[in-house]
Amino acid sequence: MISPMGAEPTTEELWRGLLTGEGSSIERLRRRYKRFPGQPKCKSCLVPLSGPFARVFQMFSDVAPSGMNPNFCNMCETFVRTHPGGAEIELTLLFVDIRGSTRLAEGMSAGEFTRLLNRFYGAASRILIDSDALVDKLVGDEVIGLYLPALGDDHPRKAVLAARDLLLATGHADPGGPWVPVGAGVHTGDAYVGAVGSQEVSDFTALGDAVNVTARLSSAAPAGEVLISEAAFASVRDELGELEVRQLEVRGRDAPIQVRVLRVAPVGVEEPALPTAAARG
Repeated sequence: MISPMGAEPTTEELWRGLLTGEGSSIERLRRRYKRFPGQPKCKSCLVPLSGPFARVFQMFSDVAPSGMNPNFCNMCETFVRTHPGGAEIELTLLFVDIRGSTRLAEGMSAGEFTRLLNRFYGAASRILIDSDALVDKLVGDEVIGLYLPALGDDHPRKAVLAARDLLLATGHADPGGPWVPVGAGVHTGDAYVGAVGSQEVSDFTALGDAVNVTARLSSAAPAGEVLISEAAFASVRDELGELEVRQLEVRGRDAPIQVRVLRVAPVGVEEPALPTAAARG
């Protein structure tokens, strides 16, 4: 939806432009900043964040990498903070949880468990950021990534590849087993995405059925598995082949949903070739 000629865009239109990369002022910013060389660029507005032109923009507008995610700029982050609201869009979500974290904590000192969590957060955040996700939350033993259409129509594929990279990074293909056991869920669907709350206290997040489904997939995934909804799996079917099918009960739904099960093989065991998120192209 685009505002009539000459009319100021609504908050929802501005949000939709930010989240999808189309329409309103975000598209105009992308056309403007696309002309200036420099890498990396803000994944939303394309302003350069490094190089000579980045230094010019920093002098005149204080532009810098976002504190939320270094793949975005602080101008886009400021928009999030100062424009409570959002838009309903299709996106892909990735939830990853440590399995048995309570039991792990009981067998460690508080300092050891904190170091384990920080190592997990670091590995997960690095993979999510490298695969163009917005890191939504680091909560307890869980990390949530949002893959927005503004960063490309292939957001389901990026999320699936990132989930596989997370299994590899946590050692699920190592002969000695993982250094931390994790399970993950990936789902593509419609959700309300935006800044929820008040102008004083707001939180950038996603809400809706797609979020609930992804959370259910993640909580149901045993250590070493990624449960992928059919909506997300369609993006990697040609690369992965026909993975194991599993029926999963979801609270509030009359019928179970069908998911695909992704695992990583131990070193020395052949598995279907799948490029990492860094090589997604």
